[in-house]
Amino acid sequence: MSSVNEILSHAEQHCKAHGARLTNKRKQVLSGLIRSDKALSAYELIDFCKTVFGETIPAMSVYRILEFLEGERLVHKLKLANKYVACSHITCDHAHGIPQFLICGDCNKVKEISINQSTMNELQQSVEHAGFQLVSPQLEMNCICNDCITVAA
Repeated sequence: MSSVNEILSHAEQHCKAHGARLTNKRKQVLSGLIRSDKALSAYELIDFCKTVFGETIPAMSVYRILEFLEGERLVHKLKLANKYVACSHITCDHAHGIPQFLICGDCNKVKEISINQSTMNELQQSVEHAGFQLVSPQLEMNCICNDCITVAA
């Protein structure tokens, strides 16, 4: 896995290529998400920035930063939890499948995986056959991670 600084550097280049800036505060918020294996809320990111960087960032600013990072496809918003995770493909230069999220119900660890387009097409057809239209292909699956299973055994 790449170091936080390498990931931030790649994210900065990504933003420059799109005519955007990855400001210091944006880097701090993204850094919190990169360092965490769990989804974080805006308020958890505020605490992270205060603890790690000694920086107090207002909640509205954090929400704007998260919106920017989501727009740049550097982070994903987990709709069910109303929390955010860093995209696991920030340093990749190739296309990936549709992101799906496995969320441990015990420890809240999040893992991003991709599913094949053919699987998504089948799901889309099932949704339409049921009389609905798919708004977002993002799936958030409730799971239990292997670490929590081991602890429970």
